Amino acid sequence: MSRRRNDYDVTNRVQTTDPGDIRHEIGRIFEKLYPGRHDAAIARAIDDAARLFRGEFPGYSACDTGYHDLQHTLDVTLAMARIMAGYIGQGHAPAIDADLFAFGIAAALFHDAGYIRRNGDHRHLHGAEYTKIHVSRSGRFLRNYLGTMGLERFADAAAPTVHFTGYEQAAQNIRVPAPVFRLLGNMLGSADIIAQMSDRCYLEKCYERLYPEFVLGGIDRKTGDDGTEEVVFCSAEDLLFHTPQFYRKAMERLHQQLDAMMRFAAGANAQQNLYIEEAEKNNRYAIKVAERRDTSALRRRPPSKTSSVRRARTG
Repeated sequence: MSRRRNDYDVTNRVQTTDPGDIRHEIGRIFEKLYPGRHDAAIARAIDDAARLFRGEFPGYSACDTGYHDLQHTLDVTLAMARIMAGYIGQGHAPAIDADLFAFGIAAALFHDAGYIRRNGDHRHLHGAEYTKIHVSRSGRFLRNYLGTMGLERFADAAAPTVHFTGYEQAAQNIRVPAPVFRLLGNMLGSADIIAQMSDRCYLEKCYERLYPEFVLGGIDRKTGDDGTEEVVFCSAEDLLFHTPQFYRKAMERLHQQLDAMMRFAAGANAQQNLYIEEAEKNNRYAIKVAERRDTSALRRRPPSKTSSVRRARTG
């Protein structure tokens, strides 16, 4: 396989900055899983998510978080589709029918909608300021959006399912309206982890984009039980050097809390999971960077948000 491009998925076939590419690939997956069914609602949801991040969705400003951007959302959505497809292809129960598949795609598309500010929001000047409550905001957005897809009957499952991408509580403690939504929640939480950690520019994005979001969101420090403030990450370098530790915790979460749902992203043959392979490559490099304490080793150039939007519009 040729060298993977910075704005492509783990297969190096799908451009993760282009909603059209994602729409086409998920449409192909959907038609294979559900012959004779149309994916019009899914296609429209992908377009609406792109509009939301671009600032073209009524009532909302454009996304201004460089890490939790449109590319991340589309990458997670594609991973979610592949996990669901792998599960369905192996005939497991409970079953995921076409409507539940569409719900899973919608949950992935809007799992970070909570970072996006409403028009006229003068209290918060940057979407990252919503970091601590973005999951709850995302759940409310999804709940309201489902009616446009004809899936309003799943409204009560919106917030719980999205909460599987957060860390406010252990996944096994999240209350869901039916067992199938725990399944979908585990899948969504897994897709969120493997998509970002397998991103070819993951380390550069942590260093250049995630740390500023943490500062704005107050995640760079925490308050102890005695009221004293403790610094969690003192700099972008510090965050980067802690990446191997985060990787270990993420792997534990995938296996212990999210029921190892990432295994279904390997596809039908289950021989090769490119998401895990690419995440492990990033982790090995992160270990080297941390040992050398040298950020000059980060040489990849993440796609800019502006150029990503331009490609998506013209693609």
